[in-house]
Amino acid sequence: MATQMFVNLPIQDLPRSVAFFTALGFRFDPRFTSDKATCMIVSEHSFVMLLTQPFFQTFTDKPVSDAHRSTEVLICLSRDSRAAVDEIVRQAVAAGGKAPRAAQDHGFMYQHGFEDPDGHLWEVMFMEPGAIPPTES
Repeated sequence: MATQMFVNLPIQDLPRSVAFFTALGFRFDPRFTSDKATCMIVSEHSFVMLLTQPFFQTFTDKPVSDAHRSTEVLICLSRDSRAAVDEIVRQAVAAGGKAPRAAQDHGFMYQHGFEDPDGHLWEVMFMEPGAIPPTES
């Protein structure tokens, strides 16, 4: 079985978050959805669990960060082209998110990002095929 990754994020308003990420083209797994949480499908092996803050708090004894005031994690998604990077950022802003920084072009890599309604930062990048040399064995 392939390793799967589940990123868990605290959110304030589950319907608002579902509407936001639906506008960006993401789908949700109804088997792992309730009034406290939903499972957003990123890819075949990558998922984001959007958990209402009180439910999220049951998984940790530490205080939950306010992502509008501090950053604990940057979530990075890849896309197949520079245009696709710009498109998801455009969709995020249109759905109520923010683009806190300008796009950055590093030649071999292009990146931009958005902030979701709960303040979580999502970097989106495209890497030119063949830009990174293969690792030596």
